[in-house]
Amino acid sequence: MSREELERLNDEGIGAWDRHDPDGFVKLLADDFVWIDDTTPEPMRTRDQARAYTQAWFTAFPDMHIRTTNQVCADDQMACELEFTGTNTGTLAMGGMEIPATGKAVTSRGTYFMKCENGKITEFHTHPDAAGMMMQLGLMGASA
Repeated sequence: MSREELERLNDEGIGAWDRHDPDGFVKLLADDFVWIDDTTPEPMRTRDQARAYTQAWFTAFPDMHIRTTNQVCADDQMACELEFTGTNTGTLAMGGMEIPATGKAVTSRGTYFMKCENGKITEFHTHPDAAGMMMQLGLMGASA
């Protein structure tokens, strides 16, 4: 894939997240994709799993906005840093737990790496800063 194709695919994905559109994101995944995320016990391999994961974030942070802060492209791969802001007014489902809304606003960061083929994401590795977010939500203390 060309750099322009990778950037377009990435922009579509970020746009879908920013619009809170799980189906818009899921349609970017290849038929045989694998999605590995630090907050899930097993890789996601089905569109239903991917849709549920994205919807969980939109439920927890209905006013979530996402923006890319850095990106690197090479061949059929892209690595990105992102920042998201939102207020936790819905239940947060993460790591097999459901955490009641805190009402607190967060600014959090994350990184992801994706491999693409034929205009679709074949591998997606996501690394949200869950600890930093939990500290901002008052659910975890900061270390000294």
